[in-house]
Amino acid sequence: MSRDRGQAHTLEGVVAAILLLSSLTFALQVTAVTPLSASTSSQHIENQMQSVADGVLAVSAEDDHLKDAVLFWGDKDSDDEFNFYGAPGVYYTNGPPDNEFGEALSMAYGGRAIAYNVYVSYQGGSGSWVTQRMVYRGRPSDNAISASRTVTLYDSDCMLNEDETTDESRCLDDDSPGDGWGKSDFYAPDLPDSDGLYNVVRVEVVAWRM
Repeated sequence: MSRDRGQAHTLEGVVAAILLLSSLTFALQVTAVTPLSASTSSQHIENQMQSVADGVLAVSAEDDHLKDAVLFWGDKDSDDEFNFYGAPGVYYTNGPPDNEFGEALSMAYGGRAIAYNVYVSYQGGSGSWVTQRMVYRGRPSDNAISASRTVTLYDSDCMLNEDETTDESRCLDDDSPGDGWGKSDFYAPDLPDSDGLYNVVRVEVVAWRM
């Protein structure tokens, strides 16, 4: 009887230990999985935004729509200064440009609670990089992603009209602004001693969740 009772107590102790260990394991799993899941989900969304930005720039560059967006420069403001077509100021604030690149941005990010800025960086006269805003929707958050693509401009390249046709009267090899246009009216300068190369610009898309 005493031996049977001892075995019963031992079995009860083992069962209680298993239950306690199971409870602790479950509790640790719950507390560990919750923050990990949120972090993983956030990283997944950022990876998706990164892939989309890379894709928009790659496709737009392949079709020359990215260069066209860089050369979509022809509106004059009240101070007789040139701006991007349709921009309320020097750059767009309420949406993307009304061209093929802007349409690609709208298809990628429109209606998805994602904000984005587009910057055009070019080499200044001293060799340093200068940034021109193309689209500016606000200050990016800490989880913003960035993707960029390089566009080479040549002296033979010309500005676009508002309907995206080439304006051969406004080309980057025009040194004489007497007829209302000269390459000095373009935001990026001509690099010295470049032998046909005008400038190299970098188009950057910065996107983040609102």
